[in-house]
Amino acid sequence: MLKPVRRIVTGHDDAGRAVLQSDAAPTRVQVVGENGPTFHEIWNTRETPARIDRNGDEPFEAQLTLAPPRNGTRIRVLDIPPETEATARTDAAAARAHFASIGAAQASTAGAANARHPFMHRTQTIDYAIVLDGEITLILDEGETTVRAGDLVIQRGTNHGWANRSGRNCRIAFILIDGEFADGL
Repeated sequence: MLKPVRRIVTGHDDAGRAVLQSDAAPTRVQVVGENGPTFHEIWNTRETPARIDRNGDEPFEAQLTLAPPRNGTRIRVLDIPPETEATARTDAAAARAHFASIGAAQASTAGAANARHPFMHRTQTIDYAIVLDGEITLILDEGETTVRAGDLVIQRGTNHGWANRSGRNCRIAFILIDGEFADGL
């Protein structure tokens, strides 16, 4: 078992002094699928530059959404359990349904000729991924690599999938920044 995720949010009092606004578990935690990852939604911003006010809350979202808001950012922690035999049997329709449940049906590339994993996907984002505990395999169209605790990945809008082949949970933090494809990508 991984320890609970703790989210500490700072703000400002009426005199403009820095204060702790909250110190608790994230308010939005959701398991996706039967043996899917647990999303700990930490924070998002809606614009760049990000608005810094005295003691505002995280902008409301009606549902779990994979990508950050347009011109915004998102930070989340994912707990990814080991893959099961059912993962390998996931068909393209089920993979698209999985991504639809997190507001990103269009991100799924399952069923494509080069899909090397059922949950391959692509978003118009720059993602900074930091493995906090365990290990996971990053799968690309060409090649793959095992990423372990302390390793960082800069994901630049590439088609990819994550496979937990380790036999134990992996905890990974993602900081997602809205992006835009250039040069016909």
